[in-house]
Amino acid sequence: MTTDELRGVVVVTVDSLRADATATMPTLQSMGDRGSQFEHAFATGNWTPFSFPSLLGADPVFTTDGSLGPSERPTLAETLSDAGVETAGFNAANGFLTPHWGYDRGFDRFEAFTDGTGWLDAHPTAHGWLQFAGWPLRRAQDWLAGNENRHAVDTSKLLAVEERATDFLESVDERFFMWVHLMDTHTPYVPAPRYLREVTDGSVGSVGMLRAHIRTGLGREVSGPTLDRLRALYDAAALQVDDTLSRLLDTLDAAGLRDETMVVVAGDHGEEFAEHGHLAHYPKVYDELVRVPLVVDHPDADARDVATPVGLNTVPATVTDALGVDADFDGRSSLPTIVDGETPPADPVVSVALRGDSVTEQPIPRTLDDGDLLVAARSGRWTYIRNTSDGSHELYDRRADPGEQTDLWPTASEEPEVDRLREAAEAHLNRIVSDAETEELPDEVADRLETLGYR
Repeated sequence: MTTDELRGVVVVTVDSLRADATATMPTLQSMGDRGSQFEHAFATGNWTPFSFPSLLGADPVFTTDGSLGPSERPTLAETLSDAGVETAGFNAANGFLTPHWGYDRGFDRFEAFTDGTGWLDAHPTAHGWLQFAGWPLRRAQDWLAGNENRHAVDTSKLLAVEERATDFLESVDERFFMWVHLMDTHTPYVPAPRYLREVTDGSVGSVGMLRAHIRTGLGREVSGPTLDRLRALYDAAALQVDDTLSRLLDTLDAAGLRDETMVVVAGDHGEEFAEHGHLAHYPKVYDELVRVPLVVDHPDADARDVATPVGLNTVPATVTDALGVDADFDGRSSLPTIVDGETPPADPVVSVALRGDSVTEQPIPRTLDDGDLLVAARSGRWTYIRNTSDGSHELYDRRADPGEQTDLWPTASEEPEVDRLREAAEAHLNRIVSDAETEELPDEVADRLETLGYR
């Protein structure tokens, strides 16, 4: 089989999925064992609106104008649709990935599931706990219906997305591209009980989960056992995602598409568990927030572990390359690495964030006029960070200090590799354009963003 004989490509993005979460994801590990696993993949931003313009669009955020969303150049879906590829996109209610910001462009079918207006939709933690309360009855119903392996909690729209994705894969006739975005590993982490039991060997139950949520919600200090329980909830949510991934692969198999389809799985950014003093994904560009899983399972490729750092902006170019479609994207295709084992160029990977007067300032800055721009550039060894507002620099040697805790600036600033990172950061800054105005959001988008904690 040559790459232009592929029937389709499926891209699964998982919100807030940090690189080490794969330890509790056996399906994703299995994909990595048979496909290409990029050990040092980095998001181009610390959260969804800064990462996705490079993931589904042609240009990094803020480099063609100062707004969020993909640039005016053709998106991945538009490029494929224009080439006759059938396209579908299913977003599990992330308000930043909606038609308002142009993420429906090029999709023949697109659903964002942001139309829920009830109280439960606005309070996913409470929704989850109400579902827990009804777990025994629901489990009995599922068992009688032959769905005993399905989980009970659907605050993240996971089951709805699965259903639409399955329908699409079972009905597709031509070459196809499907994008699925899952939200389970985004706060507030409400996995079904069986996943929590599995990742903790039964040591953490529903009461422990509830206490962790309450302490966090009340703003209490989170450390020790509470932090451990939050991480357990997160890992259980990752396992819940992994089961969905397994079912999507089963659907490809049942439809006779598995051996003709390239499957890509990536986190859109990471998640912090107090490595640098906070939870979730506040404006920082350390590894826990920008290093993500990236696994590509191509049916005509051998298993490979790729150590060279890559950015998620490789995804659009890799997808079009795999389907034999000409495209013009900011990122470089990784298909030569995936299929032929070529070593990718060791170009610095750049990530950005916007910080207000404090890291936890709400609303989190979304436009260049609202906060200080942080730019990070990474090589295989070094992380360089520049704060463009106060002119400060940070430098970390990840080989000696993988947690990026010891700032070596300026003592190691003369390292030749560091000069290259500074130049890459400066070149990226020269591409930044600031001309966006504050915009009014549709009610359903604003409500969904508030549900996710973005005021």
